Amino acid sequence: MSTLMSLIRRAPKRTSAVLAIVAAVAIVPAALFAWGPVRPTYTIEHPADHITFNSITNNPNIGDERNFVGIRESGTTNQWSDNMTVENGKAYTVRMYVHNNAASSLNLVAENVTAKFNLPTTTGKSIRVDGFLSASNATPTEVYDDATFTNAADFNLAYTSGSLKFENNSFGAAGVALPESIFTSAGARLGFDKLDGRIPGCFQFAGYVTFQVKPQFAGTSKFTMSKMVSKHGDNKWVKSYAAMPNEVVDYLVQYKNVGNVQQDNVTFRDTLPMGETYVNGSTTFGNSKTPAGTKASDNIANGTGINVGSYAAGANAWAIFSAKVSANDQLPTCGANTLVNTAKVTTGGGSIEDTANVTVPKVCQPPVTPVTPVTPVTPAELPKTGASENIAALFGLGSLIASIGYYLASRRVSLNQ
Repeated sequence: MSTLMSLIRRAPKRTSAVLAIVAAVAIVPAALFAWGPVRPTYTIEHPADHITFNSITNNPNIGDERNFVGIRESGTTNQWSDNMTVENGKAYTVRMYVHNNAASSLNLVAENVTAKFNLPTTTGKSIRVDGFLSASNATPTEVYDDATFTNAADFNLAYTSGSLKFENNSFGAAGVALPESIFTSAGARLGFDKLDGRIPGCFQFAGYVTFQVKPQFAGTSKFTMSKMVSKHGDNKWVKSYAAMPNEVVDYLVQYKNVGNVQQDNVTFRDTLPMGETYVNGSTTFGNSKTPAGTKASDNIANGTGINVGSYAAGANAWAIFSAKVSANDQLPTCGANTLVNTAKVTTGGGSIEDTANVTVPKVCQPPVTPVTPVTPVTPAELPKTGASENIAALFGLGSLIASIGYYLASRRVSLNQ
C-alpha cells in the first residue's frame, strides 16, 4: 500500500487521478469493514494455492471471511453483528472465525496459529474489540478485524471468567478451554485436534474462538417519593382532603430506591403550613424490616428531619404523622382555605419534594356598621302664595304709581312759577 501511495505522488496529474481511484477501491473496503490488511481473496470454488487465513468471500456460513469478528447476545441465535448496542444486565458473546484457506489437495498445514484479542478495560460510550489471527507460514502473516459495543451511557466490558474456548470438528460444540493470555501480546495457541498451533487447510479444519463479556454501567442513584393525606385513622390516602376546623388529619410520606446503587442516610422532612400544628408523638416509620412501623422522633416537622436508614436498589420506606387543623378563628382567611403541606426526602443522590392539601372553611361574622343618630331640622318658612298676598301686592303697586304721578305734577307747578 505504501508503494501505491508513493506511485500516486510521483505520477502525472491525470495518471495520479486514475491511481487514486484504484487506491480508493482498495482502501475503502478495509476502512468500511474494519478488517485488514488488504489481501488477495478467494472463493469456495477456487480456494487459495498457499496458506492464508480468512480470505474467502463467499463462505456459506459467515459470508465474507475478512469480516471474521462478530458479536451477538449470549444465549440467542441472533445474527452476528459488527456493532452491538449493549443493555445493562445482559451478556454478549464475541466470536472469531478461523479458517486456513489453502486448498485441501495441497496438504498445507499452518504453523504456530495464534489468536489474540484486544479487550479494552477503559470506560466509554463506544468500546472496540480487536481480533488478530496469525500463522508463521501464512501470507499475510497476520489478519485482523474488529467489532464495536456502544451505548448512550458510559460503560466498560467485563470478561466472564471461564467462557473462553475454541470449537471445531475435533473439539466439538463444547470446545476446548483457551488461556486468558489471548488478551495479551502473547496470544493463545490454536490447533485442530490439540492446541499445538497446527491447522490444515480446508473447511473441515475451520473453527471458532468465542468468549463472553458483560457491560458494566456506572451506578445510578435514583428514587421516587410521594406525599398524601387522610382523615385521622382512616388510612384512605388522597392528594387533597376536605377537613373542618379543629380536625386531626394524618400525612403519609413514601420513598422507594429505583436506582441500582444503595442509598444511605435517607431523611424525611415535612413543612406544615399556617393553619396546622404537628401532633407531638405521632410519627412512625416503616420498611421491609418493620412493616408494622416503629416510633420515630418528632424531628420530621421541626426542620431536622428523621433519618430512616440505608436502602438497597428496589427497597422502600414510609412515614406517617398527624397534624391538627387550627380552630375557626385561627385560620388564615375567611371562606375556603387550602393548606398546602410539603414533604421532602433527601438522599446522597439529591432531594425530591411533593405536596398534599387540606381544604377547610373559615366562617366569619359580617362586620357591624354603627348607626349615627339623626338630629331633627326645623324647615325655613316657605314663601306665601294665594289671593290675599296677590291683593296686597296690587295695593302696593298702586301706591307706587300714585306717588310717581304726584311727583311729576309738583314738578310742573314749580316750573310754571
